Amino acid sequence: MENQTRNLGSKVIAGVDEAGRGAWAGPVVAAAVVLPVVLENDLGINDSKQLTPLQREVLFTKINKLAESAGVGVSEIDEVDRLGVAQASYVAMQRAVDNLKIKPDHILVDGYKVNFKGVPSTGIIDGDTKSLSIAAASIVAKVFRDKLMVEAHKKYPRFGFGIHKGYGTALHLERIQKHGTCLLHRKSFAPVRAVLRSEATKQATIDE
Repeated sequence: MENQTRNLGSKVIAGVDEAGRGAWAGPVVAAAVVLPVVLENDLGINDSKQLTPLQREVLFTKINKLAESAGVGVSEIDEVDRLGVAQASYVAMQRAVDNLKIKPDHILVDGYKVNFKGVPSTGIIDGDTKSLSIAAASIVAKVFRDKLMVEAHKKYPRFGFGIHKGYGTALHLERIQKHGTCLLHRKSFAPVRAVLRSEATKQATIDE
């Protein structure tokens, strides 16, 4: 995809992807990555979902070292609840692009087209399997967010954030049914709302 975009006249191309859109807890994290042309086919990059945690960690370090620029943007839990997860994801993506040290003249984004400020973009369904820049962004976003959730686990160990990273697993459901919720939970998400509606779990809700 990068070569096709360059053939249309673009020189600085950023790939953008996000992590955490479907989670029940934690922020949405987006990343934007500009890869050097000479290295695009020499990083061993793949869709982050196809990699082991160790492979992602190794590539995360390599990408941040070798990329022309990499930026991260975060939408916090209150923004997800207030704006909706789709809009919060777009906000995180724009912040990631804003945090690039060099301004791209075209953006390849996983999924549907996003109207970035002042920069044209192309949405690519399953882009993390078709664009190396998007795949790199998916790795950066995933590893960055996972680190945040591992830190959250230290503060709220009873929820198992270090294991499920805030996603909707059987373990996560069992923990919120038992312990209520904490400040990291997205109150607008149905499974969390269901727990909050329960009088028993309302009394157990952690608010610290």
